[in-house]
Amino acid sequence: MRQFSGTAEHVRERFAEVRERVDAAAARAGRAERAVEILVATKYVSIDVMGVLVDAGVKLVGENRAQDLVEKHHRYGDAFVWDFIGHLQSRKTRLVLPIVRLIHSVDSLSVVKEIESRAANKVKLLLEVNVGGEETKSGVLPAQVDAFLDEAAGCGKVEFAGLMCMPPLASEPDEARPYFARTRELAERLSATWQGRYTFAELSMGTSADYEVAVEEGATIVRVGSVLF
Repeated sequence: MRQFSGTAEHVRERFAEVRERVDAAAARAGRAERAVEILVATKYVSIDVMGVLVDAGVKLVGENRAQDLVEKHHRYGDAFVWDFIGHLQSRKTRLVLPIVRLIHSVDSLSVVKEIESRAANKVKLLLEVNVGGEETKSGVLPAQVDAFLDEAAGCGKVEFAGLMCMPPLASEPDEARPYFARTRELAERLSATWQGRYTFAELSMGTSADYEVAVEEGATIVRVGSVLF
């Protein structure tokens, strides 16, 4: 995908359309208005063009690469709320941790332990699940989630607040629905199992290709990029 080089007006119009579609999908599912956050994925937005997003009124952004996150945050700071949505390596945790509101993509115990050792206070995370069981994708397999959480539970500063998923690539948005539903059902079960320790109330799922279906199935954060750019 090429780097984005559009205008603030273009992004503002597209974002308003996405907001409208997200709210309509939430209403179809009987959910409250503005129940879903729209995160703008900035992997293909260069540091010099991030100012376009500021001018467009974008507030919440998600970055995939730790070094890009550091560089963009250094330039734009509090202009955005920053999340990390890419695969996180243990050695890059020190870069990401002081900057972000939320890490969406935790899937290794080494990262959990690194966060525990470096965090000054409690840190909210999302557990990435490989809901489609794909060998080429990151994430903890659903059948292994309980064992993962049992091992992570000893890290008192780490607070899992929900799940993140990326379903298998599909030609139609509705093909992703079973995977979103499965992720929601897993979160509901984990919330009951871990009541008092973790909540699993947040569901980061849905991208430009399928965000409306994700909202209908319970997403609380959708990650969009190409639909805006």
